Amino acid sequence: MNKWKKSFKGEGCHNPLMTQRFGADPYALVYEGRIYMYMTGDIFERDEEGNMKENSYNIIDTINIISSDDMVNWTDHGSVLASSERGAAKWGRNSWAPAAAYKKIDGKDKFFLYFANSGNGIAVLTSDSPTGPFVDPIQGPLISRETPHCAEVTWLFDPAVLMDDDGNAYIYFGGGIPDDEHIANPQTARVAKLGADMISLDGEPIAIDNVSYLFEDSGINKINGEYYYSYCSNFQVPDEKVDELGFGCGEIILMKSNNPMGPFSMVGSVLKNPEHFFGLGGNNHHCIFTFEGKHYIAYHTRILEQEMGVLKGYRSTNIDEVVIKDGVIVPIEASRKGVSQTKSIDPYKSQSAATMANMAGVNTVAIADGKMVVTDMEDGSWIQVAGVDFGNEGANEFMVTVLHAAQSGKILLYLDSLENGECIGQVEIAAGSAEETVKVTLEKKPAGVHDLYFGFEGTGYQVKDWNFC
Repeated sequence: MNKWKKSFKGEGCHNPLMTQRFGADPYALVYEGRIYMYMTGDIFERDEEGNMKENSYNIIDTINIISSDDMVNWTDHGSVLASSERGAAKWGRNSWAPAAAYKKIDGKDKFFLYFANSGNGIAVLTSDSPTGPFVDPIQGPLISRETPHCAEVTWLFDPAVLMDDDGNAYIYFGGGIPDDEHIANPQTARVAKLGADMISLDGEPIAIDNVSYLFEDSGINKINGEYYYSYCSNFQVPDEKVDELGFGCGEIILMKSNNPMGPFSMVGSVLKNPEHFFGLGGNNHHCIFTFEGKHYIAYHTRILEQEMGVLKGYRSTNIDEVVIKDGVIVPIEASRKGVSQTKSIDPYKSQSAATMANMAGVNTVAIADGKMVVTDMEDGSWIQVAGVDFGNEGANEFMVTVLHAAQSGKILLYLDSLENGECIGQVEIAAGSAEETVKVTLEKKPAGVHDLYFGFEGTGYQVKDWNFC
């Protein structure tokens, strides 16, 4: 009998990016060699009897952040308490569909997190770090129904931000269908120039014209000198119009312009609805980004909840590669496999225990210093860290920081496989420790590049970080 718990990802699959929490409406920020992913913090809703309810989005007030420098191992940075009384924007109710940007202001990099307060406006938070803590600099909405040309926008949400080469910045937002007469051209997309401080508008928003069958989900990219506006089509595209339009319901559509504020002309569909690939549909939210010379798309699906047996509309983030051929984006194939690892992990540097490519039976939680630790493990829980490079000489020792060891336990170290891999060492966890760094001599010396597995025994302890020596 297999003693190891089953992962929600298949073997060799990198999608979804994380399985310890949900994360929808992904938005990518590249900063100093890392990709930071900001996501709506979908959370289970339950009725009075504790039964799972359909995701209404009404209780979401957090934004989840993860980051990676190799596209496969993702470090969990926890959740931003963005809106509601417990969050930074106490005037707001919900925190949906984040967008992030940074800019050097007064000689220092400043980070900006934009998000939707339900469908009724856009908030902005600021920080000195891409992972927070974030504060509300204006104590109110950046964009509201009092903003010129915004009162008539059905859904005042889903921001995207463009940092142009000349230092100017623009924000794109909006969506929804005002009435049956405007299904084909809802006229609810908006763009505005941001002020130099990134927390104000430099002029009034204007309508983005002729956004065919707009539903939601603004996206913006500058590729080869041209501006690409993207969005999700609505779910009322007539069957008889699909061939003529070149797209159907709930697809990611691309338009382009030589001006950041348009007008934009139609390019076509680049990503079909997740239902086409995975059998489960829903809204289709995306972000196209460039990392280390390659183009990628982040989008959400329901494949995590499918593996969990929930099927109530809870979403998680995938990434697949974007191929541009002859100046045109080739239609994207969504997958469970995902993208390839771009670089190896250095095990001789301290690594957060909340960095992982795959896992089963663990959770992550923030501690007093804001760092994330791995918790809730029990017999058979495990973590995989992909592509660890031990070098030619290999490692002799392993160090790990353990917290709150209410009970004794054990961490087993495996190379390449839990079932068939080589066990190179183990760490005995003693009960009664508040925080302890444990160093052990390895039973076998690892060298070269391997996937590293941490297999857990026991419960009642947490793991903060690790490294080899």
